[in-house]
Amino acid sequence: MRRFVSCLAATVLAASLTACASVTAHQAGVQTVRGAQAEYLVFYADGRQADALDLIKRAGGTALHTSAELGYVLARAGATFAEVVGSDPAIVGVSTDRRIGYASAAGSARAFPDAGSFTRSSRSDPLSGRQWDMKMIGADRAHAKAPGSHKVLVGVIDTGIDGKHPDIAPNFNRELSRNFVTDKPKDEKGETLDGPCETSDCKDAVDQDDDGHGTHVASTIASPINGIGIAGVAPGVQLVNIRAGQDSGFFFLKASLDALTYAADIGVDVVNMSYYVDPWLFNCRNNPSDSAKERLEQRAIITGMQRALDYARQKGVTLVSALGNGATDLGKPKLDEASPGYPRGGERVRKVDNSCLNVPAESAGVISISSVGPSGRKAVYSDYGLEQTDLAAPGGDALDGKAASPARSILAAAPEAVLRAKGRIDKSGKPRTADVLRDCTRGPCSYYQYLDGTSMAAPHATGVAAILISRFGKPGKAGGSGKEGVTLAPAKVEDYLYRTATAKPCPSPRAYEYDLLGDKETHLCEGDAKKNGFFGRGIVDAYKAATFEP
Repeated sequence: MRRFVSCLAATVLAASLTACASVTAHQAGVQTVRGAQAEYLVFYADGRQADALDLIKRAGGTALHTSAELGYVLARAGATFAEVVGSDPAIVGVSTDRRIGYASAAGSARAFPDAGSFTRSSRSDPLSGRQWDMKMIGADRAHAKAPGSHKVLVGVIDTGIDGKHPDIAPNFNRELSRNFVTDKPKDEKGETLDGPCETSDCKDAVDQDDDGHGTHVASTIASPINGIGIAGVAPGVQLVNIRAGQDSGFFFLKASLDALTYAADIGVDVVNMSYYVDPWLFNCRNNPSDSAKERLEQRAIITGMQRALDYARQKGVTLVSALGNGATDLGKPKLDEASPGYPRGGERVRKVDNSCLNVPAESAGVISISSVGPSGRKAVYSDYGLEQTDLAAPGGDALDGKAASPARSILAAAPEAVLRAKGRIDKSGKPRTADVLRDCTRGPCSYYQYLDGTSMAAPHATGVAAILISRFGKPGKAGGSGKEGVTLAPAKVEDYLYRTATAKPCPSPRAYEYDLLGDKETHLCEGDAKKNGFFGRGIVDAYKAATFEP
């Protein structure tokens, strides 16, 4: 997904594109495409696979792979291929197979008080006292009643998971984990992207995360209770790395499709998607300011992801997504200034409306999560919207109080290698900043970082879903793994999540004013206590999920 806007930049997102002429297949009889070759994802209408293959061939393209499950053909062709093929009614969308997204947790670069001033926990996990988020949703009390079953598989579709981290390794399923991306050192402009490859084939191991985002998400979901660091929402479930994000955080459409398909096929119970698919922050099917090629690309993102999400849900995968960090009412977007987000520097300004979608947060069948800070208010950076917000969860808000403090953010595991590469710890391993902590009480030291974002809120909901699946799921084979697992219909999981959430009404007044270190920002909350744009149907509650009886 493209980068989420920083939690401290409460600006409305926007962008605009120039229209250009297209050549229709009917006018040109499907022209032969010339020029530099690229790979395209060609999504065809129901029952039109044969027509799509014929169109690709007539347009001078070569079909490389066909996915009957999701209804697309991966083809190689020249530069004008998308407009030529996409003009035929058999085709519903065409996108180049390139990076189209960025995942980012919003951290704070401001000076914080010494993290050592906050109280340590007397519980078995020494940093758990800093987990206000777990106390807010009752996870600390839920652990004794329903820690989650090891038969439940939680897929983390992200930048990877540090499977060797001492506070993740016991619950990490290396056998089922997969990496669907190849590192790309530079982008098309020759600018550094992922940086030098660590392996000869530029394919990272399945237990590696060179960004840190996915590791933080996974830790919040299921760090075990093992006397080390922190504890996750569901410390007894298994974590499966289903990597779709580059080292730099960007995502390809095809990698996201592959990840969702794989999750469905191996029997994953719930997936966490703390990212959005890009280069378009808002994907519009027919925006008059976009060229024909740009419209086809956005249609491909909307259609392709919806098909993959539907495929996963039909196979029993509950879908959880971060809502976004743009401080935007997604029901009333007006401008998109952030698209297209790749390659960097190509952003333009265009008008958008509610027909334009943030994907996957606004895709059908997805449970989308807004973020709250420790006071329970909607986080300043969190997107919102009456139609779009399903539930809320703690995601951190460093500004939720006087000045700024890392203790108001979410503490979870961080890869040591990433912290070293970013200069966050010194040569001896000592943290250089107050938002990074280490725990050396048992064996090798493990590292943790405070981060803000709806990326941090979504895994709390995913963990609660895992508790519900553990309690109410029926025995069955875990898909392609052939091992015993459990399954619970996504519609039932969603219903139970809503029924166990703690309802929270809009603030009074509804036009809530945020103080951004002197600057003011107002967000309007619509709806009632049962369902509103800030908190959806309420804040997820792990303890209620652990004790709930339908």
